[in-house]
Amino acid sequence: MHSLSLLDWVALVVFVACWLTYSTLVDRHPGLQARSVIAAMDEHRRRWLRIMVTRDNRIMDTNIIGNLMNSTSFLANTAIFILGGLVAMMGSPELGARVFGALPFAATPDPAAWEMKVALLLLIFVRAFFELTWALRQFNYCSIVLGGISHDPADPTRETHAEMAAKVANRAARHFNTGLRAYYFGLAALAWILHPLALILASLWVVQELYRREFRSVVREALREG
Repeated sequence: MHSLSLLDWVALVVFVACWLTYSTLVDRHPGLQARSVIAAMDEHRRRWLRIMVTRDNRIMDTNIIGNLMNSTSFLANTAIFILGGLVAMMGSPELGARVFGALPFAATPDPAAWEMKVALLLLIFVRAFFELTWALRQFNYCSIVLGGISHDPADPTRETHAEMAAKVANRAARHFNTGLRAYYFGLAALAWILHPLALILASLWVVQELYRREFRSVVREALREG
């Protein structure tokens, strides 16, 4: 039974380093955090919920929460389907060797390497599922807090509860973003099945694309204009 090659180990280290370094810097560095599209959306969610307390009819607000929950639920359900497919792949190394061995430039996987590569994908999408389901629960909590906000303009708790709902919604959005990021790196990890060099290139491309979307995109500039 063959083990992973040196190039496989190098590719795996590059993949893990890309994910951990990017996540740590973007999620923990205050300067980077403040310039991200996520930080801009945090402020827009606070503004939305502060304005929400002034409306008598809050059907639009409940619809917004429902849309957020639906998109999160869709990705969480998709992660379950992906996990089911990966479990099936784990038990079919011969099929993997036959399918991927026929592709140009693809390295034919031996059973041990195949199991490790599929196991990496399993770990990634398990993380995605947990992050997305936690985000879904938090959006649900936000809807409950929103439903409990008084319609009485004289109620002094309205602003406090609106800020509470905003904090919960922002935390839910961050966990949603973490789950979505796992999807991106899951696609990069899929390239490892083809070849370790493909994993290295895919990892670097994912980091570049995530950075561009969070810090250099037209959407980010538009959100910060307000």
